[in-house]
Amino acid sequence: MADTQNSNREKKIKHFRLALIDDRTHKQLWTGHFTRTRLVLVAFSFTVVLCAVIYSTIAFTPIRTFIPGYPDARSKRAAIQNAIRVDSLENVILRWELYSENLKRVMEGDRTINLDSIINIRKLPVEQDRDLSEINRQDSLLRQHVKEEEQFDISARERRDLPIEGLLFFTPLKGVISQGYDPIVHPYIDITAASGSVVKAILDGTVIFDAWNDDTGYTIQIQHEGDIVSIYKHNEKLLKKTGDKVTAGAPIALIGDTGKISTGDHLHFELWYKGETVDPTKHINF
Repeated sequence: MADTQNSNREKKIKHFRLALIDDRTHKQLWTGHFTRTRLVLVAFSFTVVLCAVIYSTIAFTPIRTFIPGYPDARSKRAAIQNAIRVDSLENVILRWELYSENLKRVMEGDRTINLDSIINIRKLPVEQDRDLSEINRQDSLLRQHVKEEEQFDISARERRDLPIEGLLFFTPLKGVISQGYDPIVHPYIDITAASGSVVKAILDGTVIFDAWNDDTGYTIQIQHEGDIVSIYKHNEKLLKKTGDKVTAGAPIALIGDTGKISTGDHLHFELWYKGETVDPTKHINF
């Protein structure tokens, strides 16, 4: 009995045959021979190919949108819109912070912060150090101009003590106001006009600043009587230089599209009265 069991163990089945036979005629249609090792390899290869086909179908066809949690076109569009809203809210918060800081400085009698410069620095963090040094340099030049006001014959003893409401301003540029005045977000106005239009001085005065700036292009500033300053930015060409005296309506520049933050031919116009910006449209007919 033991010998029989030992012989059966030695004769283990190693080869198999799979056949297809017609049930009625018993005719053999197909026969396949295989071993255990070959069966495992075939099954493994079939599984790998099947997984690759399923992955390719899901990854490279619209079928992937049926997977729960996969972002479709609508959710992607919503994500982009939300990102834009978040960026806008960050800018609004930044402007409010700058407004609060400026209000604090005004109450303490300190110099206010230039909103345009700080916002541009926030948008370009890589160039922050260079921009800060440029701002400091321009601030020093402006302080020097203020100290040298007497050489331009702009003395408080010679000024007419008239409020800004009693002055007659000359229109700097006849055109369309593309963006109006906002004391917090946009404390100036933008005026669009045909390329090559002449920019003119709003009052008699003296040019206290003319220079090129990477952000605002060719810029010119004029000191007028009554503690009034007018600023003209994004010009194509300046027709006056620092120290020149101008009369109301005198050409001082040509409208342009200079500077990185400009989006077309227009005049960026600022009107300052006693150290604060005012709405030019309340005093000038555009």
